[in-house]
Amino acid sequence: METIIQYILIGIILVIISLVILKLNKRNFNIEANKLITFLGGKDNIVNAECNMSRFRVILKDVTKADKESIQKLGAKGIVEIDNQLKIIFGKNAKQLKKYIEDLL
Repeated sequence: METIIQYILIGIILVIISLVILKLNKRNFNIEANKLITFLGGKDNIVNAECNMSRFRVILKDVTKADKESIQKLGAKGIVEIDNQLKIIFGKNAKQLKKYIEDLL
């Protein structure tokens, strides 16, 4: 009987540890979207934002205000600059980031 109680306690502890790890790994997209807007030069610098699969495309008034190094540190896998737009590869999180950014703009 004592062994069964030990196994149940170990199982409960493992579930709690798993939940804590999942919570810590979950990204807070509101915070990331706010940071991304700042790194793109602020709300007033963003003309349009679109998402296509893993790519996040943003048209800016002044592309020189964008902090590409900080965007990269935020999790971008790549950034391509063409004229006044940036194409940022965020992977599977691109759609979610776009949704939060639209809500903030």
